[in-house]
Amino acid sequence: QVQPVESGGRSVETGGSLRLSCMFTGLTYATFCMAWFRQLPGKERVGVATIESGGRTNYADSVKGRFTISKGNAVNTLYLQMDNLKPEDSAMYYCQSDCFLDDGNIKTAASVWGQGTLVTVSA
Repeated sequence: QVQPVESGGRSVETGGSLRLSCMFTGLTYATFCMAWFRQLPGKERVGVATIESGGRTNYADSVKGRFTISKGNAVNTLYLQMDNLKPEDSAMYYCQSDCFLDDGNIKTAASVWGQGTLVTVSA
């Protein structure tokens, strides 16, 4: 099975930048859609960005213009460049190798999640 492994999260100040990395262990082929999600304690996990096999990207309104999703040269790597970070971006971030859009919302049918990587943005 495919296991996501996220890294790169840490504490930064408002306006700072971070680059999150993701490796999907066990993934040996390119998938149609990869995505980043984030979750606050006690809240539902929400989609942040997607990238399709052809390179088309999609972002949640809250991060448009500030976050950039990209794929690595290997089929099992994914990145999220986060610029101009705000306190409301603080969350646990997760990646997935399966995703789709449902009425504009980013979803996944995957059931295996990684441990996530924690991003904290101080005011």
